[in-house]
Amino acid sequence: MLLLVGLGNPGARYAGNRHNIGFLALDGIARLLRAQPWRQRFHGEVAEAVIGQDTFMNLSGQAVAEAARFYKIEPANVIVFHDELDLAPGKLRVKLGGGNAGHNGLRSITASIGNEYRRVRMGIGHPGDKALVHAYVLNDFAKVEQPWVEDLIRACADHVALLAAGDDGHFQTKVALSMDQKGWTDVARLGEKPSN
Repeated sequence: MLLLVGLGNPGARYAGNRHNIGFLALDGIARLLRAQPWRQRFHGEVAEAVIGQDTFMNLSGQAVAEAARFYKIEPANVIVFHDELDLAPGKLRVKLGGGNAGHNGLRSITASIGNEYRRVRMGIGHPGDKALVHAYVLNDFAKVEQPWVEDLIRACADHVALLAAGDDGHFQTKVALSMDQKGWTDVARLGEKPSN
């Protein structure tokens, strides 16, 4: 059993924020896998679905430790999808452990279950000035960003079985190839999808 976690803030006010790309990714995965309806549990929302022979579950950030204890899931089988300022928009990296890079959601999870969980770092880019970071992550994606965000989320959902199987490198490669095929090789200049 795996625990997939989408980090973000609850409520309609934050629904389209860059900081909520983790929530968006898990919503996309749940839709593709026809997960059971979301329900309130563990101070968050839970949905269960089958990936091949594995069951997966999505919970909001602060509930990770409680859910992992309840389902007896080791930290290495917790996978957290989150926004990453240090990656260009549309880029994705998977890693085990590492620093929290100032991300309060990751810091909270690390304090609760330790640092040896897997992270799917979803690039949202950096506003260019550290003083602008807070406002940047808590603002919605711009309309011109929506196409690459949707394509990234779809690519994650399409290839989540690789992640569930522990094939993080192949998952990362497949997502990158999907983004390249959609023309998002370089989305640093947001909204300017290259012509093919």
